[in-house]
Amino acid sequence: MDKVVERFIRYAKQCTTSDPESNSFPSTPGQIDFAKLLVDELKSIGVGEVELDKNGYVTGTIPANTPGDFPVVGFIAHLDTSPDFPGRDVKPRIIGNYNGGVLELNKEKKVVLDPTEFPEISNYIGQRLIVAGGDTLLGADDKAGIAEIITAAEALLNTPEIKHGKIRICFTPDEEIGKGADRFDVHKFGADFAYTLDGGEIGELEFENFNAALAKITVNGRSVHPGAAKNKLVNAILVAHKIVALLPQEQRPEYTQGYEGFFHLLSFDGTVEKAVLKFLVRDHDAGKFRVKKKILAEIVRLIKIEYGENKVHLDMQDQYYNMREKIEPVKYVVDLAYKAMEKAGVKPKVRAIRGGTDGARLSYMGLPCPNIFAGGHNFHGPYEFIPVRSMVKATEVIVNICQLTTQLPKNA
Repeated sequence: MDKVVERFIRYAKQCTTSDPESNSFPSTPGQIDFAKLLVDELKSIGVGEVELDKNGYVTGTIPANTPGDFPVVGFIAHLDTSPDFPGRDVKPRIIGNYNGGVLELNKEKKVVLDPTEFPEISNYIGQRLIVAGGDTLLGADDKAGIAEIITAAEALLNTPEIKHGKIRICFTPDEEIGKGADRFDVHKFGADFAYTLDGGEIGELEFENFNAALAKITVNGRSVHPGAAKNKLVNAILVAHKIVALLPQEQRPEYTQGYEGFFHLLSFDGTVEKAVLKFLVRDHDAGKFRVKKKILAEIVRLIKIEYGENKVHLDMQDQYYNMREKIEPVKYVVDLAYKAMEKAGVKPKVRAIRGGTDGARLSYMGLPCPNIFAGGHNFHGPYEFIPVRSMVKATEVIVNICQLTTQLPKNA
């Protein structure tokens, strides 16, 4: 318990915010600094074949300690934290024996964790929680995953009576900006299957995620002095507003849950002369995903009819797909994690991710990769917290998976 907590707190203080506007890879130097720290730490606990490659990927190997031709299992977490909220000067602190009341995170800014607004915190009464200072995120997404993987690796290396096959570890850059798998070398990694430690609350086990696209709509207006604007002015802001209004309001993220997809207006930058909108298009169902993209394209077509062909442009790119298609043929990797959770005394909660992970893209690259809980809540903002017990149990689950893998044949 103490080791995973100490590691997480130390890691959380490292600034590793990724930058979607950067042209470098990784997108920020802080990720490389953190990667170097992890390389030293992995070597110090006895992990073998530790490497930091030119793209910022950290890899290492725990060799098998028992004879047999077992599958090679991998564990993956990401180095970066979200650019959605500040990640510099993070000040983690431990709340001992949470009593169920309101937690004051930042007195000056009046930031509190109130159970009436965040009812899930009431599930952890009597437990130790880790929070930040109310003006930064905490970084449990995904430094908790890194701390859990390294702590499990140390436990396996120091406990030879726990029998396991070969284990591979990887920490990836830029997951939060959708680039974590861009330069991942699946062949070199050499695992038969893997797990990302990038989920939320204790017990989460996920092998379904959104199909995802990013749509950018550019509206070109015509700026004319408003005093002489009749039949001449085309206000790009208002045209962009019309595009938003034409989308089905019930399919916004604030009105959806479970398997319901959405259109999410991510950003709006506009003047009379030009406006740029960015949308996230999401759905678990491949057919509904295609329909959503067609809806957006049809709206743009109608706007072109009204305002002219050159007044609006749509650039839409698929980002990732639902990993379920690739996981179902090897469903044993999900069953294995399920058993590992039960062995740790954790009730598995099999859910569909309302988002995506590195594992979604890796599964399509030939590495089946479900997602396991890391234990945190309220990612990407000041209300983030993580129960210590959840991190401890995630560490146990990793160890159990490694042990249970020896029950699988190589060609499982």
